[in-house]
Amino acid sequence: MEHLLWAVIGILVVIIIYQAGRIYLLQKSAREITEAFADRLVTDTNTLIDISSRDKYMRRLAGEINNQLRLLRKQRHKYLNGDRELKEAVTNISHDLRTPLTAICGYMDLLKKEEKSEVVSRYLALIENRTENLKALTEELFRYSVILSTQKDLALEKVHVNGVLEESIAAFYGALSQRGIVPKIDIIERRIERALNKEALSRVFSNILNNAIKYSDGDLEISLRDNGEICFINTATGLNEVQVGKLFDRFFTVEAARNSGGLGLSIAKSLVEHMGGQISASYEEQRLCIIIRF
Repeated sequence: MEHLLWAVIGILVVIIIYQAGRIYLLQKSAREITEAFADRLVTDTNTLIDISSRDKYMRRLAGEINNQLRLLRKQRHKYLNGDRELKEAVTNISHDLRTPLTAICGYMDLLKKEEKSEVVSRYLALIENRTENLKALTEELFRYSVILSTQKDLALEKVHVNGVLEESIAAFYGALSQRGIVPKIDIIERRIERALNKEALSRVFSNILNNAIKYSDGDLEISLRDNGEICFINTATGLNEVQVGKLFDRFFTVEAARNSGGLGLSIAKSLVEHMGGQISASYEEQRLCIIIRF
């Protein structure tokens, strides 16, 4: 009886060891699938997931994931090709529009020198205004496509954020004064440095300041905090929470905005994220707050 008991115990031990080995191999296969799947999502490669286990269920799971990866890769390439073609089309169209627009502006200047009635002068002024708006939009489209196509080439270096912000504010002092805006500035004295692209950061600040000129009711607060957070706050009674939620969308415009193609803040968002930062907008008590974090 004792021998039988020990035999049963031995069989149970063997079964436990066997099952423990199977569980270990399944866990190993699961880890291999997890790591390989995470790698395939971020790298553009045709290499599929392969596992060391011979277990048919785990291999079937890996096979199904590989099928989905093939579909995902196909869709990714389709999206990238379409996105690149769209950017090239926007660049080409905006570039092609420049020549006839320049010619139209030239003829407009000639017409203004000719004798004309009051009605013709009024219509001519309207045409000139619309032409200038179209010209500004064309330039904005061209800059937008160029910026997007060169983002991957942005060289990052240690940038003095305080200095770039101060230079941007100084450059917009005249435009702010014309709108009767006297900015309240609170920039920390401690030197804030981040790995950024100076030219891109300057463009981000410029686009946000342009936005303030368009939407502000006459005030503007700019601050750079100790943690490197940059805040732009102004009263904007012409906005609402829904519109603020769309400010960073491409081509979104608000009726109150003047001469805008809706690309300035979209460009800012794209550049900030490419440099590893975050940008957000909120709206409380008719105050628009745009915050940049690096």
